[in-house]
Amino acid sequence: MAKKVYIRSFGCQMNEYDSAKMADVLAEAFGTESTDRPEDADIILFNTCSVRENAQERVFHHLGRVRHLKELNPDLVIGVGGCVASQEGATIVKRAAYVDVVFGPQTLHRLPQLIALRRASGTSQVDVSFPSIEKFDHFPHARTEAGSAFVSIMEGCSKFCSFCIVPFTRGEEVSRPIEDVLAEAAGLAAQGVKEITLLGQNVNAYAGRFADPAAPDQADLAFLIETLAELPGIERIRYTTSHPREMTQRLIDVYERVPKLVSHLHLPVQSGADRVLAAMKRGYTALEYKSIVRRLREVRPDLSLSSDFIVGFPGESDADFEATLRLIDELGFCDSYSFLYSPRPGTRAAELSDDTPAEVKEERLARLQQKIEARDLSSRRELIGKVERVLVEGHAKKDPAELAGRTGSNRTVNFAGPANLVGEFADVRISAAMPHTLRGEWLDKRPL
Repeated sequence: MAKKVYIRSFGCQMNEYDSAKMADVLAEAFGTESTDRPEDADIILFNTCSVRENAQERVFHHLGRVRHLKELNPDLVIGVGGCVASQEGATIVKRAAYVDVVFGPQTLHRLPQLIALRRASGTSQVDVSFPSIEKFDHFPHARTEAGSAFVSIMEGCSKFCSFCIVPFTRGEEVSRPIEDVLAEAAGLAAQGVKEITLLGQNVNAYAGRFADPAAPDQADLAFLIETLAELPGIERIRYTTSHPREMTQRLIDVYERVPKLVSHLHLPVQSGADRVLAAMKRGYTALEYKSIVRRLREVRPDLSLSSDFIVGFPGESDADFEATLRLIDELGFCDSYSFLYSPRPGTRAAELSDDTPAEVKEERLARLQQKIEARDLSSRRELIGKVERVLVEGHAKKDPAELAGRTGSNRTVNFAGPANLVGEFADVRISAAMPHTLRGEWLDKRPL
């Protein structure tokens, strides 16, 4: 009987991608199969994120919930990966001696060796080093039956925003060679993948080198998107997460030239107040951010924009917060990841004084989220009666008898249709708008 692996992933889409690669690496090395039940697993892995508040304590909370499984089965392997692992290293084993392996985002490909060393030595193994992009050379060829897939094109971050721990947990920006990215995408397209999402901490800072010495020094994201659009079978291209400082005119021009690039952009702004942006070390002003959006919508008028907001950054005044609300009104964000600021140990912002009461911050966050949710619902209602091209991803969460898919603008649509539509595109007329989803009617009733 095949050994089973349970992987719990936290945080960003990069972590989701890494978790899938962990499963691939272990399947190739040990013939493991994935399970969604930790009690059935021979290997339990937590792929962690250090962005949110109390991230470390949450890791130990989840470790505590599986400790009894280790007591019942001493051969069970428990591992911690991701950004908290990179940040804490051997401290995790000191606090939870039953953890067998600790590995960082750049060393997940070494999981089989770490597990083998743990079994041979009887000693917990820790490897949170930063071997650049070595891991991509050790991943098995991607295998999928889905219509969409992630492709990681770069690692790390060199921006060093004052609030962010990512440069310390994932290292500085390093891009994969462009030929490697194209080869992975072509392999996915050959398996029926129709939509590619390019991943990176600052994905639009991509600078992939060519293997051919006669070629240019490096390719930017604009060139990569244009090249991917020529691959047979690839019909949609997305990328996340981007940084305003890297939103070049070349990349903006691609929205005019490449219709396969979707009409949705996630562009984190964090705040609408220049004073706060400067304290965050973001490297742009609110006016510069608005200029980027204006130029994008000049070439792609239907562009759907989502963003990140940090509420309650140290020193944020009422006037600063009102500037953020005005920015939301002006730009009409369709969605957001918004949360209260929480200090990350080791970052510059953790040293700033903060005298804003917690209840004030919470009230601000509620106002911001209500504003964006109202705008989002309004924009969804504008789609009623329109026909949207939806890539069907699977069955609806609340009603497995129905299907769910995403529009080019990244909106989920639930509708009735046959199961063999999964992985295919479907034309759906939008009939209703709910707070977070749309309902629609499949227009093509012919059997596939």
